[in-house]
Amino acid sequence: MKFFIIGERELVLAFKLTGIEGAVAETRSEVLDAFNRVTGKGGIANVPSGEIPRVLILTEQAASQIEDEEIAWQKTGNFPLIVEIPGLNGHLEGKKSLSDSIREAIGVQV
Repeated sequence: MKFFIIGERELVLAFKLTGIEGAVAETRSEVLDAFNRVTGKGGIANVPSGEIPRVLILTEQAASQIEDEEIAWQKTGNFPLIVEIPGLNGHLEGKKSLSDSIREAIGVQV
């Protein structure tokens, strides 16, 4: 399975150590540009090895800057699937953790 990460420099470098390619993006325009390149949106696909990844990892910070575009992409049902992870400073205020979401959905604490 092919992964790609968009986020802060330190996290992108850490993922690169495990063999996962990524793009450092801090501003909205950088995040949106990387997102469009990875998804091939607008016909500008430009990802390493020329194939669209199956999973796109976005830090919460990056995802918060392109919320509308992310939601629109998820509604298409196309690859890559999008997964949000906390940034270096932990969860953003108001974001639920995966454990919180599971607890709300099924009533079981994990």
